[in-house]
Amino acid sequence: MKVLFVCLGNICRSPLAEAVFKHKIQKLNLQHRISADSCGTGNYHIGDQPDPRTIKIASKNGVEIRHEARQLSAADLSTFDHLFAMDQNNLKGILRLPGADRHAHKIKRMREFDPQGPGDVPDPYYGTLQDFQYVYDMLDRTLDAFINSEVKL
Repeated sequence: MKVLFVCLGNICRSPLAEAVFKHKIQKLNLQHRISADSCGTGNYHIGDQPDPRTIKIASKNGVEIRHEARQLSAADLSTFDHLFAMDQNNLKGILRLPGADRHAHKIKRMREFDPQGPGDVPDPYYGTLQDFQYVYDMLDRTLDAFINSEVKL
């Protein structure tokens, strides 16, 4: 199984989701069966490392994060089994890609698996460190629910 996490610039939400997911998969010893990546619908930060606050929150929660920002491409539609948009705008960005209609069944908003209900994963970029922790907590519980629902343990 291959999972792709998508946000706008690929320096806050999606690399954090990727790192948390990989951490959980490794703890389950499933890294040989499941892989993940992240990207952005925008091209603002291509080649950049995650936001320092993303790195700080990941580290604070015991999660290693290694990522270089990249932009979403049409090839990602066929490469990945699940594509998770962090919000409605990024969902629209994915769905605008050529051929997206053939892959619509595997394109969802991240919080469709959130036990606290669907919605957007808010962008913490203009916020505080607490906003990054809030996003971490949201991703943590949502990814647990996704793994419990979709991954054959």
